[in-house]
Amino acid sequence: MNYIFYILIVVSIIFGAINGTLTDVVNSILTGAELSVKVAFSLIGIMAFWLGMMKIADKSGIIKFIAKIIKPVTKKLFNEIPENSPAIGDIAMAFTANAFGLANAATPIGIKAMEELQKHNENKSSASNAMCMFLAMSTAGFQLVPATVIAVLIGIGYKNPTEIIAPTLLVTSTAFLSAIVLAKVFQRLWKPQQNGKENN
Repeated sequence: MNYIFYILIVVSIIFGAINGTLTDVVNSILTGAELSVKVAFSLIGIMAFWLGMMKIADKSGIIKFIAKIIKPVTKKLFNEIPENSPAIGDIAMAFTANAFGLANAATPIGIKAMEELQKHNENKSSASNAMCMFLAMSTAGFQLVPATVIAVLIGIGYKNPTEIIAPTLLVTSTAFLSAIVLAKVFQRLWKPQQNGKENN
């Protein structure tokens, strides 16, 4: 990625010099750098706020309550996992964090969930159906409140950043449901492997 950005900057400078717009290129670089700092600071504020809200929700039991509500759904999607597995609760909590646009908060929970899912994986050298399902759901990134996107819009001075909520909900819901359906389809097409051999 560093090489890509380096090439883009060098090419921009070269073409700016050729076209006589080098001053505009330099000004754009400086303006972009200033804007990136502003966006970064706005992200710090909004992320600190939402992470604090998540912490309060966790301490007050709201997160566990939400996890308990969606637990039947997670048990249905991850029917290969025992009902008493800690992975079910971790998956529910990761889903809740993602729903509020807190990918940073969901990451450590997701890693913990993957570790728990690996314990139930019969073939340790490849991902299980449950692991693939969880990865697909996490990648789709269903969001009720896109906190990070809202923070970026605030950082660039957008007048009505909350209007992104409705289209984000529509897009992430479609992606989320598509990920679940495709994961289930692929589970039927490719049977799980045990000890490196296909289980017929």
